[in-house]
Amino acid sequence: MTVRAAEVDDARELSRLALDAQEGERGAVDQLMERVRLISHRYCRARLATYAGGLHAADDVAQEACIAVLKALPRYRDRGRPFEAFVYGITARKVADVQRSIVRGDRPTDDLPDDVDDAPTPEEHALNAADLRQAMMLLDELPEKLREVVVLRVAAGMTAEETGRSLGMTAGAVRVAQHRAITRLRQLAASMRGGDRA
Repeated sequence: MTVRAAEVDDARELSRLALDAQEGERGAVDQLMERVRLISHRYCRARLATYAGGLHAADDVAQEACIAVLKALPRYRDRGRPFEAFVYGITARKVADVQRSIVRGDRPTDDLPDDVDDAPTPEEHALNAADLRQAMMLLDELPEKLREVVVLRVAAGMTAEETGRSLGMTAGAVRVAQHRAITRLRQLAASMRGGDRA
């Protein structure tokens, strides 16, 4: 069996588990939630890793996504797209909520330490935050499908086949979309740099 065939079988298995869980089949909900947790957690870590406290938040967001998927499961309808796409849609909304709250909100600090802090300075944090904001602004300029392809391929480290299965695309279409997205990001970055000089 080829890797592609195994991945297609895996996607079908997940969709079958979702339908079995909807019908109340014994053990299907537990198996489904175990798989959903892995998918959500991987996505959350990729999307939140660059934020302060993001890796810790990824665990909580993945858990919230699992709960949301479980609550939405009775309304899920198989429309020919992989169940993973349903999971990613819910998880992406949860991640976006957390990203907004991290960027906007104040975070309480622990007690003052007695030793020297080797962590990045406020200036380094500001520069990193500015770089992150710029990257997010560039990503926001992409159409949603291209943005998701970049996030899943580059940030989450998924293969073209895994990404395609998640987004209902072929691996070839994922590669073409990734190429288009990277080309567009380069153009946007170049025009942004050109605008800074003016």
